[in-house]
Amino acid sequence: MTMGEGFQPVKSAGRTLEVLEALAESPGRRSLVDLARALDIPKSSLHGILRTMIQRGWVEADGTGTRFGLGVRALQVGAAYLETDDAVGLMSAVLDELSRQFGETVHLGRLDGPHVVYMAKRESIHPLRLYSAIGRHLPAHATALGKVLLAERSDEAVDRLLNWPLAALTRHTITDPATLHAELATARERGYAIDREENTEGIVCFAIAVPLQSPATDAISLSVPAARIGPGSEDEIVAALRRAANQVRAARSLLSAI
Repeated sequence: MTMGEGFQPVKSAGRTLEVLEALAESPGRRSLVDLARALDIPKSSLHGILRTMIQRGWVEADGTGTRFGLGVRALQVGAAYLETDDAVGLMSAVLDELSRQFGETVHLGRLDGPHVVYMAKRESIHPLRLYSAIGRHLPAHATALGKVLLAERSDEAVDRLLNWPLAALTRHTITDPATLHAELATARERGYAIDREENTEGIVCFAIAVPLQSPATDAISLSVPAARIGPGSEDEIVAALRRAANQVRAARSLLSAI
């Protein structure tokens, strides 16, 4: 299906999707007033949308009926997406192997506009570790996953993709355009990206793009507390990530030949 130049989105459908996206971005429940203000939807209209979504299981209300969060139907649809996603299935084994080898947090991330979204993860075995959740969106410029995928694109494409001015998640986040472009050029040259406490204080992350398509939209990463980074850690981690990407490439080629 293609969208012609004269296409006009259905307003009610757009508002319903805006509600879902707003609730997905919030870690807790949100009030009617908060949602109405954030989405610029009249409270009367929003109340009707929420009641319909509650009836269908997409939204749940708390005991007072005044605060709202995602419902179980959203989980079912999200899980169905992951179960049918070829990249998630193809990379499951390499994520398991990286987790076994290092015992650190491993992610599969996908570029989604100016963000990167976690598609799959393997937890660290250590108490000190990165907090993350499948489905979480983070600014691409502030993560190794995002930077290695941005590096697959031209500087002009990156400028069109990102939201300017860039947000600073920590005091280490790169927000200057020239500095970011230099960082992406380095990532292109060496074939991997590093997030040095740019997303989370105390966490260093290494990522490599997975060549399932061109330019790549998926990448795998390994996140390590800075306190556990030793002199040879970068070389060891990057070598393991390269092996993982090569294994995925080989598996994809084998499946294509069948």
